[in-house]
Amino acid sequence: MIPRIALTPGEPGGIGPELAVKLASLGHERGNNNHAAGNGLAHGPAQVVAIADPELLRTTAAQLGLPLRLIPFDPAQPPGETPPASLHVHPISLAQPAVAGRLNPANAGYVLETLRFAAQGCLNRTFDALVTGPVHKGIINDAGFPFSGHTELFAEIAGIERVVMMLAAGELRVALATTHLPLKEVSDAITAELLEQVITILHRSLRDQFRIPNPRIGVCGLNPHAGEGGHLGREEIEVIEPALDKLRALGLRLLGPLPADTLFTPPQLARCDAVLAMYHDQGLPVLKFKGFGHAVNITLGLPFIRTSVDHGTALNIAGHNEADCGSLRAALAQAVQMAKLRNL
Repeated sequence: MIPRIALTPGEPGGIGPELAVKLASLGHERGNNNHAAGNGLAHGPAQVVAIADPELLRTTAAQLGLPLRLIPFDPAQPPGETPPASLHVHPISLAQPAVAGRLNPANAGYVLETLRFAAQGCLNRTFDALVTGPVHKGIINDAGFPFSGHTELFAEIAGIERVVMMLAAGELRVALATTHLPLKEVSDAITAELLEQVITILHRSLRDQFRIPNPRIGVCGLNPHAGEGGHLGREEIEVIEPALDKLRALGLRLLGPLPADTLFTPPQLARCDAVLAMYHDQGLPVLKFKGFGHAVNITLGLPFIRTSVDHGTALNIAGHNEADCGSLRAALAQAVQMAKLRNL
């Protein structure tokens, strides 16, 4: 099986187009037996289909001095491996030419169109998985499109009430109970219903998508010291512990709630297949410290596979040939692996 993977480079003024071109160049290096670049592509055979403006990719490759052949994507043909120094491409046109390092609200609709096309292609099984480059939430909202992130958009497109954001760096997997919320809103958002839904999705995904037969999930408390027996907050006593007890009665293996500074230590992590953090900046600083630049963002609970880079648009280095495609390469490898596991 050769998986067919949709790739959306993301914000056209950021580093996403550069990353896509560099990803293709890894195949070129592999084809030339250049081992200095880490033996080229590590993800195995795949057909990579960029959902993007072809001229943006050509211009980016020329600026980088890298070879790039664009192959028109034909969904009627069976997937074949994308050759070295090439990308299959489904064309979607920019509203205005992109300038590296500069945001342009006129192109916000282009970004959303690439995401919607790729997601719909996954839903109808044209694609086996979707890998996304970084987008800029602010410029999309400034252009008049309500947008809180990839995760929420794909859930809406798929008609799914609840999805879960998880980042992975090697064996460390960190999922989030809440995602892009102001900190003052997190406590009210942590409900027993939310936790039961999120943990159920996380458990099922670890079992079915990662083939961990009986996954162990460590759960962070919300408050310092997990509430210190109610002296530093009662969310653990009134909300988190009852939810965990209910799920334990169904056979789920749950550790916690534990203080985050305790759970994110090697002895505790060794007992877990994944960690559930209560909010974005409780879990992700640890994950990114461990694996920034090579970590993968994975959306759990969707009816299709979606992985992404662990970083943003990096406008300050866009156009300077400084972007490292390590995270995009890891995201592609993860998507290919998950697609193959699904089809076993």
